[in-house]
Amino acid sequence: MNRTLRAILVAVGAAVVLLLGGLLFVLATRGAAPEAMDPAADPTASVVRDDSHVLGEEGDGRVTVVEFLDFECEACGAFYPVVENLRAEYAGEITYVVRYFPLPGHVNAMNAAVAVEAAAQQGRFEDMYHQLFRTQAEWGEAPAPDPAVFRAYAQELGLDMASYDRAVADPATTERVNRDVEDGRALGITGTPTFFLNGEQVALQRFDDLGDAVRDAVGGR
Repeated sequence: MNRTLRAILVAVGAAVVLLLGGLLFVLATRGAAPEAMDPAADPTASVVRDDSHVLGEEGDGRVTVVEFLDFECEACGAFYPVVENLRAEYAGEITYVVRYFPLPGHVNAMNAAVAVEAAAQQGRFEDMYHQLFRTQAEWGEAPAPDPAVFRAYAQELGLDMASYDRAVADPATTERVNRDVEDGRALGITGTPTFFLNGEQVALQRFDDLGDAVRDAVGGR
């Protein structure tokens, strides 16, 4: 094979890899976050409520990012390190709010959300949040619901298991999750992750879009 032909084949192969990578991202995020607010969205729905969970310390109040997520969603898992990098970069400058939006197509999505909310009742929301995203590949896309997986994680975190079990069994815990879902649906959300920045939905076409939007809101640095 001469050098010219080899160079052409290498270039074509690289182009195919880039194309496939872009296609995989589009497939992962298709339907995950509509580019614009659904015109049928309820204008009275709340992006943030008084009992919404904040990751880490609140910022200075100028910039609030809200993510509606599904812990079993692979696109949410892909954005997890992006979010962590943004939180580290803008610590003290942004407030990062997490809201539940378990999707019906994911058999463990509601179990995961209820487990996180049960942990939140012991002041361990963030610990369980990280635990589920770090282990998503172990339990995500399972063929059947398995709440025991999340109970095991609660034990690993050292939660009071009697309190955890009561919280998981309490309909009020599920109702708390569903309140987030109801707000999300009223806002026109159809998939995850969906991000809001200071009350406005962020249009996502690539991973950098969220960071760019936050950067602009903070002050362009």
